[in-house]
Amino acid sequence: VRRPLKRKPTESPMASDVDPLVRNRPVPDDRPIEAIIGRHIARRSLFVAPVLALICGILQGWTGAVAALGGVAIVVGTFLLGGYLMARAARVSMNMYHAAALFGFLIRLGLITVSMLVIANVTDLDRMAMGISVVVSYLVLLSWEAVAMMNGAERDLEWSN
Repeated sequence: VRRPLKRKPTESPMASDVDPLVRNRPVPDDRPIEAIIGRHIARRSLFVAPVLALICGILQGWTGAVAALGGVAIVVGTFLLGGYLMARAARVSMNMYHAAALFGFLIRLGLITVSMLVIANVTDLDRMAMGISVVVSYLVLLSWEAVAMMNGAERDLEWSN
């Protein structure tokens, strides 16, 4: 039997002092927070995709516009996949959550690369427009979500209030 750490009489014991397994337990919230964030990013992509398609369409023509839309779709797919994987891993344990965060990021970057290579070799889309739209949409969507979370714009997530 483990005894709690000694604290000053004015301090209340922490849950990890009483039960050291608290540190490794799954998240108590039943909502898939990471998947919700992925859906927010997908919703915001409806504003980013037309802008990138318009810019690439003006500079490169129809192939550039379609390639830009494909690049945004690839990025949104990886954000949705990452959110789903992180939400599932959070239900297992914190160690699994951390592993999913690290290796999931590497796997998603690999999926972006492989999907871009396959699309570029199978179709006649503008590779430059697709590559630029992937990088720009990734950074813009991620930054937009981070700013929205810091400003408390997402009221359906408890911890952003």
